[in-house]
Amino acid sequence: MTTRLRGGKYVVQGGVVLRGAVDISGAKNHALAAMCAALLTDEEVFLTNVPYISDVDSLSELLVSLGVVVERIPGGSLRMNASGVNVFEAPTELISENRASFQVMGPLLARHGFAASAPPGGDVIGQRPIDVHLSGFEAMGAVVEREGERFVARTGAAGLTGARVFMDYPSVSGTQNVMMAATLARGHTTIVNAATEPEVQELALLLNAMGARITGIGSQMLEVEGVDRLHGTTGRVMPDRIETGTWAIAAVMTGGDVVIRDAPVGVLDALIHKLRATGAHIEEAEGALRVHAEAPIRAVSFQALPYPGLATDLHAPFAALLTQAAGVSIIHERVFDNRMLYVSELRKMGAEIVSTGSSAIVSGPTLLHGTRVRALDVRAGAAVLLAAMVAQGTTIIDDVYHLDRGYERLDEKLRALGVELERH
Repeated sequence: MTTRLRGGKYVVQGGVVLRGAVDISGAKNHALAAMCAALLTDEEVFLTNVPYISDVDSLSELLVSLGVVVERIPGGSLRMNASGVNVFEAPTELISENRASFQVMGPLLARHGFAASAPPGGDVIGQRPIDVHLSGFEAMGAVVEREGERFVARTGAAGLTGARVFMDYPSVSGTQNVMMAATLARGHTTIVNAATEPEVQELALLLNAMGARITGIGSQMLEVEGVDRLHGTTGRVMPDRIETGTWAIAAVMTGGDVVIRDAPVGVLDALIHKLRATGAHIEEAEGALRVHAEAPIRAVSFQALPYPGLATDLHAPFAALLTQAAGVSIIHERVFDNRMLYVSELRKMGAEIVSTGSSAIVSGPTLLHGTRVRALDVRAGAAVLLAAMVAQGTTIIDDVYHLDRGYERLDEKLRALGVELERH
């Protein structure tokens, strides 16, 4: 497994044009939810195409602390068996590292009738309320209380009962957590205003392969018929659409020519549409994209929205691209209220960006120059990394451990495409 270290820095030489091919790794947000799903059965769950990223490591450590046997297998596979789970409280120090870790609550509550966890950690990108998780559990009959820093959820002897659950916001992790809990609830659960992201759909398919009865997959109305037990299965983690988007944006930004292999082309409509609007040439094939671009890059405006809109996780990288576009671009963030952390770092490099609340105005093209910046979260880190590729001179990026959370073998892939960098 990778080592979870705070700190670390990249030293990046600018002026690169990306050329070559890159293979997309498994999706972080699918892998993490699928790992939590292993808690729903006492049989083995075997996952392939699991990325070697620090978020997977921290969640693996958390599952082990609960009593799950977790085995990493060379080649990107993960074997898990939760038959020996005997701890039902997630360690606070591990929950604080990884927001997805809060998704152990639903499976533990459904299978064992008790779960406790501190509020989740992860990126500091604004309020991601867990009320949708907790209110969903309560709707199914759980008693949820705050005990010190922990949320504690309990069921009676009969366990959870199916219910109609309305989500105030179509939260991805909230939908996944409530859906997992509902698989073992008595009776029928309807989740109204459910998230429709591909990672939610893939989790539902995995749960069905384990014996769950979920319909309405891909819609905002999920129907879950509870079953007595789930069994083990084998599943493949879908390719990461955010990593795909990051490489596609990098190709356009540097005027490069990159073939992106094992790309989830069918779920990238918003990204492809917006990149073509900048003047990029994109060729689609089965499981692959070729992205190439030439100056000038055209300014575009966009909104970061729940799926099928442009993913909020691509907001910051796309903003970096727009610093090189001719004209004024306006960005509206409709998902997280503090997604603008990247703005101050790009401005250090010479970008002309003004942020006002949940919107940003980017004027370009601007000549970026190398300086010392920070990766303030995983996607803000991607933004400054992209900016470093086109900047004049050398850029030092501190706290690149954030990038380790979401990008597998990043150093190796960057160098293969022509980026000159060192990691310290």
